[in-house]
Amino acid sequence: MKNSKLFGMSFARIYNLYVKKVERKGRSKSEVNDVIKWLTGYSQSELNSQIKKDVDMETFIKESPDLNPSRKLIKGIICGVRVEDIEDPIMQIIRYMDKLVDEVAKGRAMEKILRK
Repeated sequence: MKNSKLFGMSFARIYNLYVKKVERKGRSKSEVNDVIKWLTGYSQSELNSQIKKDVDMETFIKESPDLNPSRKLIKGIICGVRVEDIEDPIMQIIRYMDKLVDEVAKGRAMEKILRK
């Protein structure tokens, strides 16, 4: 599988990169948590547990308790690919998460990021 490298990466490692990215732009770790929880349905304690267990990206997505149905409203390009056109459902959710974190880093209002 061509995505096996990304799927096998540590979620905790990616999460730390997300936090560093947004903090460099003056945003906060709690905003990263908010977008991840919105997308995946994890509670804060469940998110912390997944980070502590150091699960891989694929496991993190597969174990998501309640994927937000509004995730389909996320549009745009990430890594040169339109997120709405990605066929692999796990890869699409990973790229949705990337897109949401990018929007936080770019200073977009949380109400718009969370598609409210």
